[in-house]
Amino acid sequence: MLQQVQTMRPGRKVFGFPLDGFGLFSSLLLTLATGFFTFFASTFLAIFALLGWNILGGHSVDYADTYLYVGFPLGVIALVLAFIVFMSLWIRAKIRA
Repeated sequence: MLQQVQTMRPGRKVFGFPLDGFGLFSSLLLTLATGFFTFFASTFLAIFALLGWNILGGHSVDYADTYLYVGFPLGVIALVLAFIVFMSLWIRAKIRA
């Protein structure tokens, strides 16, 4: 037991979230979750910013533009970056094992 504890090394963590030990499916699922979360969060913030813009400025910009010009591009960028990060972590874990 003592030998097993000594050979275990703590993995890297970001904000308490472990970055080691993900399988391929977990990595892909986290990638999709990151893209969806970024899409919805950025669209939510853009809608409220546009609401303020329309009310305070007297404009009449269509709210559907927030999906097209804010949510979709940020969601795709986050999806690509998350894919690169999680796949590199998965490949690095496969090489170490």
